[in-house]
Amino acid sequence: MRHLCLALITAIASLVSLQAENDGTSANLNSDWPQWRGPLANGFSENAKPPVEWSETKNVRWKLPLPGRGHSSPIVLGDRVFLLVAAPIGDPQKPVFDSAPGVHDSVPVDHRFQYSVMAVSRSNGKILWQTVVREEFPHEGGHTTGSPVSNSPITDGKMLFAFFGSRGLYCLDFNGTVKWKKDLGKMQTLHAHGEGSSPVLYHDTLIVNWDHEGNSFLLAFDKNTGTELWKVPRDEKTSWSTPLIVDVDGKPQVIVSATKRVRGYDIASGKEIWQCAGLTENVVSSPVFTGGMVIAGNSYYSQSMLGIRLSGAKGDITGTDKMVWFLKRNTPYVSSPLVYDNILYVIRHNQNVLGRLDPMTGKPRGEALRLEGIRDFIFASPVGAAGHIYVSGRDGSTVVLQHDHDDAVIAINRLDDSFSASPALVDKEIYLRGERNLYCIAEK
Repeated sequence: MRHLCLALITAIASLVSLQAENDGTSANLNSDWPQWRGPLANGFSENAKPPVEWSETKNVRWKLPLPGRGHSSPIVLGDRVFLLVAAPIGDPQKPVFDSAPGVHDSVPVDHRFQYSVMAVSRSNGKILWQTVVREEFPHEGGHTTGSPVSNSPITDGKMLFAFFGSRGLYCLDFNGTVKWKKDLGKMQTLHAHGEGSSPVLYHDTLIVNWDHEGNSFLLAFDKNTGTELWKVPRDEKTSWSTPLIVDVDGKPQVIVSATKRVRGYDIASGKEIWQCAGLTENVVSSPVFTGGMVIAGNSYYSQSMLGIRLSGAKGDITGTDKMVWFLKRNTPYVSSPLVYDNILYVIRHNQNVLGRLDPMTGKPRGEALRLEGIRDFIFASPVGAAGHIYVSGRDGSTVVLQHDHDDAVIAINRLDDSFSASPALVDKEIYLRGERNLYCIAEK
């Protein structure tokens, strides 16, 4: 099975450039963390060996106070960390979001924001540059647990692509200069819960998904010029999941998970190849891919997760043998699954339960584990490397588990912050983006 996983790593990594030269810095996209959920878009790093223990006084290489908010996860390339921030303009003591009386309530935004892209030095945590790409009042309110910018950037090793949703899509060089930009309009999100889908890349094609309460669509651009290549309408309401690019029968597809259907599209034309019903309301969790199987799930009014065999899938495959397995309990909501070797890790964020499944069958691999070390909700997605699983919570804790038959907890680490963004694992470091600070964790 491990040989199969290594083969899949090689195959999927070929979907992006493996070697890039930029400003004299050599970067390997398969070793770095160039996009949401890492080099394979599944939360796993084959090469990273980060520490397992840290605190405010132990193994913190540097801690950078952030000049703005955001749950956008950091990405790492070469000697730089890139992240997106939204800084309120005006009274810094005034809360961005007022208290909301209920979990479903949205609240007004009383601040004008500067939306920025930042580059940070990996070696010392200094801000190398910060480019403000937009300044405006958000047109919608936000949830008390939400963020004014939750989309994560992506890089091809030469350019950086930042998607701020209703605030636009931007291509920047590694000096922070905007090369092209696109305004896609204003999203009208369900319950004004905000925006979160991140862009994805396949060679020269940059793809963004735009699911909201208005006219939804999937868009492809030429990454070099910003020229629109195709745009296909989608019969969908608001979703927050990030598209996934996979190789199926020798051809690339872009897969989008949403409320009504999980769908696969041809990257060259945008033509829909297959669709499958089975999920429920409010799709936030992004799909993952392993062993020819795409796995998509969500939880809101009800729970749902399904494993779809992609080879030969065409048309409506709902209820066919392409739907290999289907679950109605212990499925993800906010966080996305982690695929590590032959185990699928799934978090129930409001119960802080980590489930372990066989991704080929959906059957449990041992009992689900309650993460007792985290005392608040888990919004960040789990990540894995070097035989360990890392799960960060909104209370500033990160639980580290051994990736083996028992998945025993080996460390509970606490920092003076709150983590909703997902960690990035590169070399012997782990990068944690909090509400207030960006941390580089590395053994001293």
